Amino acid sequence: MKIVGLTGGIGSGKSTVLKWLESKGIPCFESDRVGRVLLDQELKQAVISRFGDAMYSKGTLDRGKLASLVFNNPNALEDLNQIVHPAVQQAFEEFKQYNLTAPILVKEAAILFESGAYQYCDLVVLVCAPKEDRIQRVMKRDGVRREEVLKRMALQWEDAKKKPLSDFILNNADRATLEKQLEDLFVWLSQSSKKD
Repeated sequence: MKIVGLTGGIGSGKSTVLKWLESKGIPCFESDRVGRVLLDQELKQAVISRFGDAMYSKGTLDRGKLASLVFNNPNALEDLNQIVHPAVQQAFEEFKQYNLTAPILVKEAAILFESGAYQYCDLVVLVCAPKEDRIQRVMKRDGVRREEVLKRMALQWEDAKKKPLSDFILNNADRATLEKQLEDLFVWLSQSSKKD
């Protein structure tokens, strides 16, 4: 089994790539989505202990409130990562056990490089997109101001730092170009999975 890390800066289009890979029958683990589920369930008490019960409204995490706190406080962000990352890693180990016969597994993670998790992947696919496109996507998706998006971007590595550590780079400048590259990626992954 080959573990393929899928990463890219906020708003780069990782989710689009992930859905495409899933449509090809490749088991995909979405770290960000799993993390969100865990924060509403098993990790709820740990978050309340660290950040207070005001982070939850009617039993559901107020993501905007938590994001506002951690993206303005490096210590709070580090504490949140210490709560979430081990639990997400455990969930990924269970996902691997469930998909033991798959030749390829994709593990999506926004901070694959920043967290050091890329070292546990056999291959890494990086999704890049023009900065302004990314900003506009996140503003629309999350309903946040430009300044908030730029703060989040500042916490992630620049693409220039990620590219030398990546095995395959997708440039998500426009849909047609991305789709052509996705076909190339699928061929490349299929060939890679047959190599020892």
